[in-house]
Amino acid sequence: MTLAAGGQGAPRLHPPSYRHTSLPQVLPAIAESLGESLGPGRAGDIALPPAQSAVVVLLDGLGLELLKRRAGHAPYLRSLLPSATELTCGFPSTTATSLASLGTGLAPGVHGLLGYELRRPDTGAIFDHLSWEGGPDPLVWQPNQTAFEELARCGLDVVRIGLARFDGSGLTVAAQRGGRFRGAGSLSAGVREAVRAVRAMKRGVVYLYWGDIDRAGHMSGLSSPQWVAALEEADAALRALAEQVPRHTSVTITADHGMVDVPFADRIDLATDPELAAGVHAITHEPRAPHVYCEPGAVASVAATWTTRLAGAASVLTREQAIDEAWFGPMSAANAPRIGDLMVVMGPTGAIEDSRTSKPILLQLIGLHGSVTQDEIAVPLLHQPAVAP
Repeated sequence: MTLAAGGQGAPRLHPPSYRHTSLPQVLPAIAESLGESLGPGRAGDIALPPAQSAVVVLLDGLGLELLKRRAGHAPYLRSLLPSATELTCGFPSTTATSLASLGTGLAPGVHGLLGYELRRPDTGAIFDHLSWEGGPDPLVWQPNQTAFEELARCGLDVVRIGLARFDGSGLTVAAQRGGRFRGAGSLSAGVREAVRAVRAMKRGVVYLYWGDIDRAGHMSGLSSPQWVAALEEADAALRALAEQVPRHTSVTITADHGMVDVPFADRIDLATDPELAAGVHAITHEPRAPHVYCEPGAVASVAATWTTRLAGAASVLTREQAIDEAWFGPMSAANAPRIGDLMVVMGPTGAIEDSRTSKPILLQLIGLHGSVTQDEIAVPLLHQPAVAP
């Protein structure tokens, strides 16, 4: 993502587009390929060939640029790259936001899962969307009908596959409820469940999520043998999936975000930086795109300090700027108070952390994501069409 000159010398990164080939458009495009429509507000410019049923796979963390660079380790996925579509996952480029964008068919500003963590306007407490510990009722937090619910309403059979512990979790209920859930403890088991499900349905959609590529990038880095092994495992499993689905079934593979390795020397810890910590009540622990919640009356001074200190390294946006510039797409009035008083969008490298409040494991992660660099925000849409819809 190119940098443009911004106010007070700070770089300005551009907000993502939600109008063209973005992650929220995937399930509406799948519906269209099956002869159905998910209705107003869930459409786009992705066109897929007709099919009778569809399998949709989300590989957590497999950014398009990462796949291109390591395509030699993924012969099946590489074979689909020539016809691939580049998608924008949205902002912030993080799992909770993107799973909601995919699962609802809506932009983040509408579905309201605006990052890994957010502050609850009703209590002032910060909670993370992945664990949902201390979180609100997920049906209240994200009340819109999901794309999976809309697919089922169209009369399609809908099956969702992932780790058993995801069934009924706050994130799943908020972002991806609808149809039936089946647990799978490994990717190969998930593939078997997907094949079994699609063979048993007349018309429908099977969704399969897997997170090992993301986990390997976080824990070991993008150049590690562990990351390569996770990609190779996924490639072999998805080749088997593509070979075993019925002829009338399409296979679509995408991701929720990419990732960058951020050297620890390029990270700022508010615990040891009193200048940046001054006037800050709390930040969310999305180090490449934190929400910054300020003490009463301190927004202007914090914005000035952070803009000056991060000049050349990040864009610092007020809540109003983030909304006006459509960083989250169209913004629901009910969701606007969830945004930090400030949003920080990191450039090619760097991260903002607070070791006083962060979970210790988060401070050890090598690969990070959340910002809008090409490596983080571009994800693939790989499609193997049905042979006989």
